[in-house]
Amino acid sequence: MEKEWKEFADSVPQEYQQTFNRVIKATQVLTTDAEPEVGPTPKEVVWTRNKTKLYRYISEQPRKHKIPLLLIYALINKPYILDLTKGGSLIEYLVNQGFDVYLLDWGTPGYEDRNMKLDDFVMDYIPRAVQKVKKKSNVDEVSILGYCMGGTMTSIFAALHPELPIRNLIFMTSPFDFENTGSYGAMLDERYFNIDKVVDTLGVIPPEMIDFGNKMIKPMANTFGPFVSLVDRADNEKFVKSFKLLQKWLNDGIPFPGEAYRQWIRDFYQKNKLIKGELVIRGQKVKLENITANVLNLAGKNDLIAQPHMVEALMDAISSKDKEFKNLPVGHTSITFGSQASKITYPTISEWLAERSN
Repeated sequence: MEKEWKEFADSVPQEYQQTFNRVIKATQVLTTDAEPEVGPTPKEVVWTRNKTKLYRYISEQPRKHKIPLLLIYALINKPYILDLTKGGSLIEYLVNQGFDVYLLDWGTPGYEDRNMKLDDFVMDYIPRAVQKVKKKSNVDEVSILGYCMGGTMTSIFAALHPELPIRNLIFMTSPFDFENTGSYGAMLDERYFNIDKVVDTLGVIPPEMIDFGNKMIKPMANTFGPFVSLVDRADNEKFVKSFKLLQKWLNDGIPFPGEAYRQWIRDFYQKNKLIKGELVIRGQKVKLENITANVLNLAGKNDLIAQPHMVEALMDAISSKDKEFKNLPVGHTSITFGSQASKITYPTISEWLAERSN
């Protein structure tokens, strides 16, 4: 078949051959190329609960910073976006900078997990993980980095657990104020989106539904744009590698536990309870002013999922004396993977954290 394609390509007029060759390469990428390997940074499992695993990353280099860092990702997709490939991994970068890095991986929920609520993750899983990190690293304090929804959950955890010593909190494109969410607000308006019927019917929310909702923010660009770019730049090996890595991650979604999804849509997108001080988790009202740890709050100027104003709203709600908000020239995913992430995000986090981790 390859021989026939080459013979056909040779018959194409010279001025079209470059375009034709890019189309052939793009077709190979989408149909026959092997999936890329992800999560290259060595790690070990140090704690498990249900589907959840707590990883500690291994390095031959000596640790330079006393306070360990726990990474918490969202309940959507898989957390290896934080460790996608060598040279393009926030985790690899931080480990190489001498940090003691842990990751809380929620695993892949099944139908049997449909009744899990945000309460369970915030009140049971994260506290246990923090205690394990403290014990394993033999320290009295920890730092936590929450990405996307993982940061929102981290803020709730920190507000409800002032007894657990958190020295530093880093939030990366995490939404806190859901008053004006753009296209999401229109799609999830309670007048048109019956969250109870959705959850009661499905039990767990399939990843395809979440992905479709994300694509609908900019339907044409999000659905077809990546593939148009692939054809245009198929002769750029660096671009092709990044394309394959991101597509693998984007297509590797996980189900969202139904009860947690019900809370996420109703209490946050429809009622905006967190920033209003009205959110109740396992009988306790969440007061963001209880947060006193050092805070670095990162937004992306091009982020349509957690828009900068949704992220920045946290700053006036917390009591931290050492707090900083930065709006970086990135998007929701490019804040953690890509050339801008490597040049801007990684050193921004590392330098801020290094000053506060000894």
